[in-house]
Amino acid sequence: MKVESAKEIGNLVRSRRTSLGFSQAETAQMCNVGTRFLSELENGKPTLQLDKVLECLALLGINMHCVNREDDK
Repeated sequence: MKVESAKEIGNLVRSRRTSLGFSQAETAQMCNVGTRFLSELENGKPTLQLDKVLECLALLGINMHCVNREDDK
């Protein structure tokens, strides 16, 4: 999936969390962030700390890959 906005990342996180059956509080604890951070992430806040976002993605089992546009097929 090509992601082009913080909102799309948030939707992915929410979808993955609910498919795993976790509450926001459980997920926040697992990711070592507050529930407010997780809520803001799921709602697509564009100014969150990137390292925390990446850690949440990793702990939820979401891989993110970056490629050069000219190499994207």
